[in-house]
Amino acid sequence: MTVSGDSELGPAGRLIVAGAPLGQVGDVSPRLREALGTAGVVAAEDTRRLRRLAADLGVTVSGRIVSYYEAVEVARVPGLLAALGAGSDVVLISDGGMPAVSDPGYRLVRAAVEAGYVVTSLPGPSAVTTALAVSGLPSDRFCFEGFLPRAAQARAQRLIALREEPRTMVFFEAPHRIAATLEAMGTHWGPDRRAVACRELTKTYEEIVRGDLVELHAWACAGVRGELTLVVAGWEAQRPAGDAIDFVADVLAREAAGTSRKDAIAEAAKHFGVPKREVYDAVVAAKPPRAHPS
Repeated sequence: MTVSGDSELGPAGRLIVAGAPLGQVGDVSPRLREALGTAGVVAAEDTRRLRRLAADLGVTVSGRIVSYYEAVEVARVPGLLAALGAGSDVVLISDGGMPAVSDPGYRLVRAAVEAGYVVTSLPGPSAVTTALAVSGLPSDRFCFEGFLPRAAQARAQRLIALREEPRTMVFFEAPHRIAATLEAMGTHWGPDRRAVACRELTKTYEEIVRGDLVELHAWACAGVRGELTLVVAGWEAQRPAGDAIDFVADVLAREAAGTSRKDAIAEAAKHFGVPKREVYDAVVAAKPPRAHPS
């Protein structure tokens, strides 16, 4: 039996998954300072940012610095495993937040685990939980969806699949795509869905914008810069209580106010956050008389 963390050459190194600051250098923990100064290898998403972070911290990185970004992560894994096997601690660090969360790292962590090396963490900032905490939306249960597909059709399919997700949802998005993403969310989820856009979290120009999807879309159309984390209310948090009887009553009330039945069904579906077909079927099943303005 092989003890995890040992190799034929002696005690193996540890893979240390380290959280990097989102913006404020002061968020770095003393343990990360120590690890950067003592690890045999630092695998960084951007080596220039890593060196700048070390300089800001007054830390001298004594170990070897290697790049570890998406295009090279598969090729880097064997060499980093070899460093672990030779007894070197390897620090894995991304540009900001926790590695492997929509950032490179998963493949190395999996390979280290499968090879029997110790994998530990230096907990640090996370844009996901930071945005969720300040959003004001339900946070007892949530899901993280990362980046939506770039292609419009694939993005629409994903949004349709998430339409009835009851948990608060957290997304990452690029500034040049945020307007299109918010517009697509409004189309597939309804414009009244509550959302919070968190831009440049913890940085000098931090901005947190709250509203419905229409309001956030208007904000995004004015031009947005910087990194974005989007928090959107889940289905149950948005949907007013209602069943078939409520749907029919709502349609009749709108008809009585002068709205056509077709438009009344569409408006009721939007109000309850359900498909128009669901409201239409309830109205047909009930066979209510058409209401007329008095």
